[in-house]
Amino acid sequence: MRAKRQYLFIDFEFTMPERNVRMKDFYAEIIEVGIVAVVDDQVTEQFSSFVTPLKFPRLTERCKSFLHITQQQVDKGLSIFELVKKLEEFNQLNYETTIVTWGNMDMKVLRHNCLKAGVAFPLKAAELDLSMEYKRFFGDQNQTGLWKAVQEYGKEGTGRHHRALDDALTTFNIFKLVEKDKRYLEKPEPTTIGDRIDFSKLLNEFA
Repeated sequence: MRAKRQYLFIDFEFTMPERNVRMKDFYAEIIEVGIVAVVDDQVTEQFSSFVTPLKFPRLTERCKSFLHITQQQVDKGLSIFELVKKLEEFNQLNYETTIVTWGNMDMKVLRHNCLKAGVAFPLKAAELDLSMEYKRFFGDQNQTGLWKAVQEYGKEGTGRHHRALDDALTTFNIFKLVEKDKRYLEKPEPTTIGDRIDFSKLLNEFA
């Protein structure tokens, strides 16, 4: 029996240091998570939560103004340990799972946060950086930002940029558009008999 295909579209927002201020041992920590789970082309779950940083719980002014996230929101968020537990729920044994992110930072930061918290990386899945897939597919020289990619498709992003669930939904939407284009290129329209036979040559032969 064919295993079901699960795609997890994941986006995290991270802490940021103040500009031009040296913060000793600072590293980026997850402060918001957005997940869209899709099984056999059907959205099965959408999950969104703030996350409380473990090492540097106080957000910088730069972080708050850039992401429009308040200290109160992250203070009431999940701990990294609760986040890991939530992510483990998506390890369905009978699913072929692929994690899809825009860029490679999300999984890098999650791995580093797990290491710092002393917990195992929770996801057992293949990983796909959709921004690289998009770059290869369209032959762009540079990596394109998530919302710029949507606009290049003549669409709009879902909700607000730099909100984790909205960005995860936008990643899902681009994924569908790219997959549709790839299928279109793989299966060109069948040629008509007129395309296969040059009727002008044929008529000349009988003239």
